[in-house]
Amino acid sequence: MNKRLLFVLSAALLGGTTMAQKQPMTTDDGLNMTSLGNAIISPDGKSVVYGKSEINWEKNKRETTYHHIAAKGGESYQYLGEDGGSDLSYSPDGKYIALKRKKDDHQQLFLIPTAGGEAVQLTKHDNSVGKYVWSKDSKKLYFVSEVPRSKEDQKLYKAGNDALFVDEGPNGQAEGAWEHLWVFDLDTEKAKKLTKNELLIGDFDVAPDGKRIVFTGRTENRRNQRNLSEIYLLQLSGDTATMQLTDNKAPEGDLSWAPDGKSFAYTAADDKEWELRNDKIWVMDPNTKQPRMVSGKFEGNISDYYWTPDAKSILFTGLQRTNTNLYRLNMAKGDVKNLSNRTGTWRMLGITPDRSKAVLSFSDYRTPTDLYVSAVDKFNPTKLTNLNPRITDTLQLATAEVVKWKSKDGLEVEGLLYLPTDYQKGKQHPLLLHIHGGPAGVFTNSFNPAYHVWANLGYIQLAPNVRGSSGYTDALLRGNMGDIGGGDYEDLMSGVDKLVADGMVDKDKMAVRGWSYGGILGGTTITKTNRFKAASLGAMVSDWTSEYGIGFNHDVRLWYVKGTPWENPEGYRQKSVLTHVKNIETPTLILHGLSDVTDTEAQSMMLFTALKDMNKTVRYIQFPREPHGFREPRHQRIRDIEEIKWIQKHTLGIDWQAPERKEDVKKKEEEKAQASAK
Repeated sequence: MNKRLLFVLSAALLGGTTMAQKQPMTTDDGLNMTSLGNAIISPDGKSVVYGKSEINWEKNKRETTYHHIAAKGGESYQYLGEDGGSDLSYSPDGKYIALKRKKDDHQQLFLIPTAGGEAVQLTKHDNSVGKYVWSKDSKKLYFVSEVPRSKEDQKLYKAGNDALFVDEGPNGQAEGAWEHLWVFDLDTEKAKKLTKNELLIGDFDVAPDGKRIVFTGRTENRRNQRNLSEIYLLQLSGDTATMQLTDNKAPEGDLSWAPDGKSFAYTAADDKEWELRNDKIWVMDPNTKQPRMVSGKFEGNISDYYWTPDAKSILFTGLQRTNTNLYRLNMAKGDVKNLSNRTGTWRMLGITPDRSKAVLSFSDYRTPTDLYVSAVDKFNPTKLTNLNPRITDTLQLATAEVVKWKSKDGLEVEGLLYLPTDYQKGKQHPLLLHIHGGPAGVFTNSFNPAYHVWANLGYIQLAPNVRGSSGYTDALLRGNMGDIGGGDYEDLMSGVDKLVADGMVDKDKMAVRGWSYGGILGGTTITKTNRFKAASLGAMVSDWTSEYGIGFNHDVRLWYVKGTPWENPEGYRQKSVLTHVKNIETPTLILHGLSDVTDTEAQSMMLFTALKDMNKTVRYIQFPREPHGFREPRHQRIRDIEEIKWIQKHTLGIDWQAPERKEDVKKKEEEKAQASAK
């Protein structure tokens, strides 16, 4: 086993507390963590405003508050009152912060002076304001908004005239509306519509001189044709003419003008087709319409990028393997320099206009996410927040290491190995195999409370980055094209075999779990082997053919199965879990949200019904209102606790029960006392 990358908490971080004095981490500990939201840094780099969210159990939702803190650290204070807001943005001159706030059922733009005061409503738009950006002179705000219905149409709509014409006009599988770009002038306090054509607008950016806008737009809204979005140039002088700059089958996004206004950057995997590759940074001169890839030397995922003022470099957040860092891209040579060069997950949340200082978030396996500020070129981060001190101070946490092994065909595979808190070298422990979503997901060096909960239950956990994972090479990302459930399955099992061969895992006490693609590959796994004693499959697809028209399946058609059900019926059949369901002997828990439109709920119902009809051990839990990623805290708690109960029972023979929430116990005691008093 590779011990070089073992991540161990230092004695200093333990604060003198011994492991024996710490408490096991529970599901409730994870759910009750404070989450860091977005953050913005003032143009002068002296202050930061950030969001943090906490669960309101009475309302069954997370609530976000915003706080102000000096960039050098110190005490923070709440920045916005009870009315709150979202999408905060400093004006370039640093005098104001713009934000969105709900007013009369629509999101409108508000303005608050940075020196203090009340937020003032700017827009009174007929429909909600979407994305917005400041002009460079801080005098205007550009934004996207949907075209509202006429008063007559709205009256008919409320009366029930709401039939949906699927894939017609702005509609897709759900109701849509055309969108326009607008500009709000702070001096005149008036909004002006800029675009004329009927489009669905994705991203946009305004040129430094304020004379042009680049934006992405679509003329139709079919669910699996996002690649038909194109880049347009809008001239803001004369008759505000719009020019189409691209004409391809590749989806583009993340538009950003160069400081000199002569070109703009954007991200896309390819300049012609919808390719399965990590996104690249491209630059285009709108006069020539010719794209040029500039980030080809970087292997990994790129996000959150910014031009430097001299336009000679681009700064970006990059994921390589399991670590995320801050990078500088040399525009002339294409060379990339790792500026932070740390283990863990460093993400740029904002940056000063001169690109000298950035506000970042950081977490790793054992460190919950917090907020930092650092100089860009001389990376020396100052920690600003300590959002979850209880996690590291009082709870037992797992240790983790990066492990590597050879798959069946010789491919080197990498994954994360979490060791239980009672780990003993030479002892065989139960195993929990995690499968990430995607397929182009990835397990990273970042904090996830669930792994620590399982570690306190005694499980060794393997989280493999199988072929098809992001953050590695394009070749690895494309590794399961036309082979979903093939080589990726072998990558999983060869990793399990390594741990068994190393004497770490009890081969008779193994379980597997996954969500989305993790649930799909998990389902495929238990049709191919009976080695696992329990399985948990969340938000999965069991039959590719019946999912074709209703799910999010462009990747299946283009890459993973390839073709359509009528062109490749046998491929769709053979790669479906339902085709091989008779092979399943593993006790299986199935979880799905009833409002999931990514992987539709009927897929889980079909698998459940098949297993029930064969008298197999299976349980299915549906969650009302939940989309692909659950939102309601009480549903999240039920999901996580029921998964633990299932795996404990069928893997270890333990009838495990979750401890009651302290708040629920207190409420019961109060109600009992009140009843006794009567």
